[in-house]
Amino acid sequence: MTLPTFRTVQEMRDQVAAWRHDGLRIGVVFTMGNLHEGHMSLIDAALENTNRVITTIFVNPTQFGEGEDLDSYPRTETRDTEMVAERGGHAMFVPSVSEMYPTGFTTRVLVDGLTDVLCGQARPGHFDGVAQIVTKLLNQAQADATFFGEKDWQQFTVVKRLALDLDIPTEIRGVPVARDEYGLALSSRNGYLSQEEIEIARKFNVILKKAAYDIGTGGFASDVCEKAAEAILKAGFEKVDYVECRDPDTLELVEKAEGHACRIFGAAHLGRARLIDNHLVN
Repeated sequence: MTLPTFRTVQEMRDQVAAWRHDGLRIGVVFTMGNLHEGHMSLIDAALENTNRVITTIFVNPTQFGEGEDLDSYPRTETRDTEMVAERGGHAMFVPSVSEMYPTGFTTRVLVDGLTDVLCGQARPGHFDGVAQIVTKLLNQAQADATFFGEKDWQQFTVVKRLALDLDIPTEIRGVPVARDEYGLALSSRNGYLSQEEIEIARKFNVILKKAAYDIGTGGFASDVCEKAAEAILKAGFEKVDYVECRDPDTLELVEKAEGHACRIFGAAHLGRARLIDNHLVN
C-alpha cells in the first residue's frame, strides 16, 4: 500500500476537510521519524479512537540546542512510511523546513513554569521549540485528537497546557510508555547505543522503579532520588541530569508521597544517547 504523502500544509488541510465532510474523526501522531514500536503504539491508539490517522515526520531544528544531534538525527522516510502503511495509517505529512519556517517567520510560543525544570533546565530552549512546532502542527492538522507517548511526560504536560491556554480544540491524549522485554523505554536514540551500552541502559528503568517504590512506601523523595542517581552512575552511565519526584500536573517537587499524586523522573547520558524515563509513584 502506498500512502498519500503531503509536503505542504494546504495539501494536508484539503484531505482533512474531505474526511471531515464525510463525517470522519481524524487523529494525528507527531514524530521526528526514525520510527520504532513506541511510535507504532501511538498510531495504534489513534486507529482505535479515530477513523483516519495522519503521521507527521519533521525533525524540528528549533528544539535542538547547540551541540545536540540535529545534523546526525536519522532520516528514514521510506522505511518509516512503509511501517505506517503496514500498521494501517492513512497518510503522511512530511514538510520541509522552509514549509514550516518560511522566510520572515518570527513567532515564538512559550509555556512558563512547566518548561523551566527537568529537561527544560538541562536543555535550555528545548521546550520553546517544542511548544512552537506543536502549536503549528495542531493548527495545521486541525485533527480531532493527537497522541503523545508518556515517556516524555514533561512534553505531554506542556502540550496539554498550551492547548488549554490557546483554546486549541484538538484532544491531547497520552499513551503509556512502550518498553522492550527488559523494561527499557523505546527511543529513536537507543539506536546510538552499542550492545554493551544497551545492557547498561536496561538498568535505568529498574533503578527508577525501585525509587518509585521506595517513595511510595514512605521514603523521603530527596534521599531516595539521590541514592537512585548514585546507582545510575554505578551502573555505568556517564552523567545524570536529574532524578526527581514531582507532581504529574504542575511538575512541582514533592518530598512525601502520602496523600499526593507524584511521579519520579530521570534523565541520564550513556555514550551518544541521552535517556529519559518516568514512573508513577503508587
